[in-house]
Amino acid sequence: MSAAEKAVPAGDTGPDTRPGGRERRGLGDRVRGWWAGLSRPAQWAVGIPAIVIIALLPVVKPPFITTTAVDFGAMMAQFSMIALIAIGLNVVVGQAGLLDLGYVGFYAVGAYVVAMLTSPSSPIWGSEDHGFFSSSWAWVACVPLAIVLTGFTGVILGTPTLRLRGDYLAIVTLGFGEIVRLLADNLTDVTGGAAGLSNIAFPELLKSTTHPEGVFSNGNNRGTFNYGVWWFWLGMVLVILALLFVGNLERSRVGRSWIAIREDEDVAEIMGVPTFKFKLWAFVIGAGIGGLSGALYAGQVQYVDPKGFTVINSMLFLCAVVLGGQGNKLGVIVGAFIVVYLPARVQGIQVGGQSLGDFKYLFFGIALVALMVFRPQGLFPARQKLLTYGRQVYSAVKRPAAAGGTLGSREA
Repeated sequence: MSAAEKAVPAGDTGPDTRPGGRERRGLGDRVRGWWAGLSRPAQWAVGIPAIVIIALLPVVKPPFITTTAVDFGAMMAQFSMIALIAIGLNVVVGQAGLLDLGYVGFYAVGAYVVAMLTSPSSPIWGSEDHGFFSSSWAWVACVPLAIVLTGFTGVILGTPTLRLRGDYLAIVTLGFGEIVRLLADNLTDVTGGAAGLSNIAFPELLKSTTHPEGVFSNGNNRGTFNYGVWWFWLGMVLVILALLFVGNLERSRVGRSWIAIREDEDVAEIMGVPTFKFKLWAFVIGAGIGGLSGALYAGQVQYVDPKGFTVINSMLFLCAVVLGGQGNKLGVIVGAFIVVYLPARVQGIQVGGQSLGDFKYLFFGIALVALMVFRPQGLFPARQKLLTYGRQVYSAVKRPAAAGGTLGSREA
């Protein structure tokens, strides 16, 4: 094996070795290679304008991507919420390799924590006066509580079940998601039962005569800067914070342990990695991010009932991770956008008297089958490096290898 071949990391297809051949790579691989070649300041210089452009999309409403049957701002707000879920589920499924089919349970716990603490119809209070949880800052105060309590739920689920693997763990987590939904449906004295909880608190910010309840209220449903735009901006801030948090974990000992467990848990155990502890960390962190998304959902919709947390929604969350590329936190955001945007884009198209958006589960099922056949790694597969300073090491090795390849071609 030549020095140039040794320099190619795992997962890289490498250059085409045929005479006169060029490097054959997909568009996603070229974009990822270009991005990986940038320094950290250059990445920020490119990323910040890109974030600003994305933030302005629901304000500008470009005609070639704007939805017609659904408000574009509300759709983007839903996308930011699903993107948070995809990031949290990617920690469990993509990073640690734990197949979780009941992630919607964590999402439900986060939503119900906010609902039970702030809704006037919450049975646990017995009155509409909730003290501090009836104030303008009630939703903001409930968000950290939702994260902590949902993370604790991850501990309760993960401690007895993470000794299981593969299909067995998938069945247990699937049961957990159904247990949470059934409890919410049957514990009428706590959750309100099938009737749900309404008038849930939201951030009452930027009040004015035009918006007496603030810009995040559902009453702000007209104009360019409607409530969907504001919720999308808030969701973007939370997504960026989650990306920074998860990205730092990936580059730490925790992230490297997750990758080792995902690739081969037995070998990781033999090499001294405390696999149970790091799998539990993945469950807790993923649950906490799911609880954050649930809190965002409760405040945005201002109504929670058990029908919003079915198993089919959990499958949809997993679909976003698989489509985007397991282990790639930016790829799963693209997957979340596809899952939310495509049904909304075709919502107004009627075929046989029924909207195409109603067939979203059929379309995503076909897409997953095709993806597993032609590109099982997802649209944007992850290229993991177990080294803490993998970017610098890869760049240092690649430069001499490229120089050697050029010299060899001249001699030939």
